[in-house]
Amino acid sequence: MLIGIPRETRPGETRVAATPETVKKLAASGKHPIVVEAGAGLASSVTDEQYVAAGATIGTAAQALGADIVLKVRAPAGAELASLKSGAVLVGLLNPYDAAAIEACAKTGATGFALEKLPRISRAQSMDVLSSQANIAGYKAVMLAANEYGRFMPMLMTAAGTVKAARVLIMGVGVAGLQAIATAKRLGAVIEASDVRPSVKDQVESLGAKWVDVPYETAEEKEIAEGVGGYARPMPPAWVARQAAIVHERCKAADIVITTALIPGRPAPKLIKAETVAAMKPGAVIVDLAVEQGGNVEGSELDRIVVKNGVKLVGIPNLAATVPADASALYARNVLTFLALSLDAKTGAFAIPRDDEIIAATLVCENGAVAAPKT
Repeated sequence: MLIGIPRETRPGETRVAATPETVKKLAASGKHPIVVEAGAGLASSVTDEQYVAAGATIGTAAQALGADIVLKVRAPAGAELASLKSGAVLVGLLNPYDAAAIEACAKTGATGFALEKLPRISRAQSMDVLSSQANIAGYKAVMLAANEYGRFMPMLMTAAGTVKAARVLIMGVGVAGLQAIATAKRLGAVIEASDVRPSVKDQVESLGAKWVDVPYETAEEKEIAEGVGGYARPMPPAWVARQAAIVHERCKAADIVITTALIPGRPAPKLIKAETVAAMKPGAVIVDLAVEQGGNVEGSELDRIVVKNGVKLVGIPNLAATVPADASALYARNVLTFLALSLDAKTGAFAIPRDDEIIAATLVCENGAVAAPKT
């Protein structure tokens, strides 16, 4: 079976779905030729010559997209869809919550696997693309905030006087939030962190941050807060109101705020209101990692840095793509591990294990139809 790695065409997308490291492993059996679109890896610092040395051939977009197995970062769109052949296997971040995008993919006749739908189980950790990319986004969010912040991050004691450490508030302590805490700590900031889920408190404190507690008044609130499958759930209005009051006060004291809260398939929850932004210190910075799903911050704008009442609101999306070499390396390994469920790298045998819970959870379309969601 021909394996194709096309160049990503979405604006701002610099990642690639396979690297020379993973191409070499895919080519090990000698049973499956690999075609990489010319220039596919250049934005990730990978040359065509490196792919050739790993065992691939260089071809056109039509050849890569017309392969039997197509590996992508983002979902195909427009002319890319027309190049997919019926019966092909498509693996990537296919945006399974966009019904129109999945319907368009289904119409090509391809069998699509959306890696966003990977179940949060231990066996799937090595192929968890959301975690690997969120880790990078959390790191980059702090670096971006430090670049926009007009002061030092660490405390400095100099002959000219003492400079206070920046106060950083992290809202949403998933993979991105935890990496943001760790990175801000390395830069010498004083950190606070908040999350709906009480179970992450110990992780926050182990990284050296202070937990911002929003008390639960009922057993129902606490049960909802635990979330499902590692993800948060929408909280009751009473708890949201209490959180908003506490967040307002903590934001007023913060120099940098990083928001990471997302709920799969839903608009991002609004954590910071316009009145809170207005009450913050001039020169403060907010990085909204949820801006592609509507944002956690009122007033943040997609793909822009705007200033509201002296506060910088950073709405740069897809931060993983701003660290393309490492982001691609991690993503490609995730994809390779996912493919190993169906493709034996040594013998070359390819068979999709339909009864595997990972395969069942990620399948979004086949045989020209959208697959029924797995509960």
